[in-house]
Amino acid sequence: MKMKKAGEETLRVDPTFSLIVDVFANDDQVSCGKGKGFGSGALKVNGKIFAMMSSKEKFVVKLPKKRVDDLVNFGKGEHFDPGHGRLMKQWVVLKVAKSDWVDFAKEAKRFVGEAEEGKIARKAKQR
Repeated sequence: MKMKKAGEETLRVDPTFSLIVDVFANDDQVSCGKGKGFGSGALKVNGKIFAMMSSKEKFVVKLPKKRVDDLVNFGKGEHFDPGHGRLMKQWVVLKVAKSDWVDFAKEAKRFVGEAEEGKIARKAKQR
């Protein structure tokens, strides 16, 4: 599956992730990462990753720590380890039906987007 954004080259996306990419394809705030390594092929809001497929082909989203802990406690996810042995507190590997992925991606986009907007507003106030 390919996703093309204005001013960007066409990117190839993992087929299991293509449904989520399609949902955000017309969202001007969302881009699909490119390159190699962590975040390649990831969905980003204002340049910050909110959803991706891991190198182990697992669906991963960024959510508030409490939400991640709740999902883990209810058996709907596990803390994400990017490969260096340290779990990331705000990242969860989802163990839910693929039909639920879109809702989790939308939730992650809101969380990451709002956090980024808050940082920008705080910097503006400091000036």
